Amino acid sequence: QVQLVESGGGSVQSGGSLRLSCAASGYTYSSYCMGWFRQAPGKEREGVAAIDSDGSTSYADSVKGRFTISQDNAKNTLYLQMNALKPEDTAMYYCAADRVRSFCSGSFKESDADYWGQGTLVTVSS
Repeated sequence: QVQLVESGGGSVQSGGSLRLSCAASGYTYSSYCMGWFRQAPGKEREGVAAIDSDGSTSYADSVKGRFTISQDNAKNTLYLQMNALKPEDTAMYYCAADRVRSFCSGSFKESDADYWGQGTLVTVSS
């Protein structure tokens, strides 16, 4: 049974930091590109960052220089370190696994996701 379980969301003030985690189980973690997506109220879900098994990363322009994606292959866990948070970063954050690796080429196509987590809410106040 595949599971992606996010944690680490919460409420912070503008300029603050949060670290999200996504614990994966039930599949061969290293065979997939892993990504973070987010969906703000009233908006479509968008790709934020992705990381491949070799450690190569891709980021959306809106988070470059502020967010860092990483992973611990031994723990099958994905992370997203979010610094210098802005109110516009407020959203539900989801992790996803992509076997064809389109996330890791920067395309962040939702339709290429094989598995999704349930999401963790990040709220940034001004």
